[in-house]
Amino acid sequence: MSEPLILLEAASRTYRSGALDVEALRSTTVSVERGDYVALTGPSGSGKSTLLHLLGCLDRPTAGRYVLDGRDVSRLSDAELAAVRNRTIGFVFQRFHLLRDETAARNVELPLIYSGLSRADRQRRSLLALEEVGLSARANHRPGQLSGGEQQRVALARALVKEPRLLLADEPTGNLDSTAGGSVLSLIDTWNRTGVTVILNTHDAGVAAHARRRWSIKDGVLSEGAA
Repeated sequence: MSEPLILLEAASRTYRSGALDVEALRSTTVSVERGDYVALTGPSGSGKSTLLHLLGCLDRPTAGRYVLDGRDVSRLSDAELAAVRNRTIGFVFQRFHLLRDETAARNVELPLIYSGLSRADRQRRSLLALEEVGLSARANHRPGQLSGGEQQRVALARALVKEPRLLLADEPTGNLDSTAGGSVLSLIDTWNRTGVTVILNTHDAGVAAHARRRWSIKDGVLSEGAA
């Protein structure tokens, strides 16, 4: 049996708040196989964001281990974590985080700047990614000229232009109407079927139903199953 893409071993995250230590994620052991599709649910303040930050190498566990793609990333330097994120992980956020003064094509191209690819190759891959999400005709439009659903599809193209092994989606349909949200979920489902591992944070039971596994988290304690 192949090793899992993600392995957390007794991982926890504690933050200092004034004179208090706040345990945002309590000792957690869990694994995610390659190509899995996980929905993470839980109330606000439950620890969802903390867990996603750890899984996305935006933070480190206070205790325990995080093994990603066969490498213990728990104690890597900031530069090493940035390299792991750039090579392995794609992110999609509720608020899109597109650069307002750049075109859709340029926004998608940006993650490739440190890849070693030539400008021509970066542009080619950016346009192919936009074509995949159905936005090749909007490549030269800036975010302010796009609908919310189109902006989120640009964000998806930006996340997947690097061909990551792991896609982390934080409320990807939270700012969208049902039609636009359905389009975005359909794209995520399609990429998962091609082998991309997906972990999706959501408050929407309908969105969570797209996943094969359900995690719920409350007061920093993760459990398997419906919230």
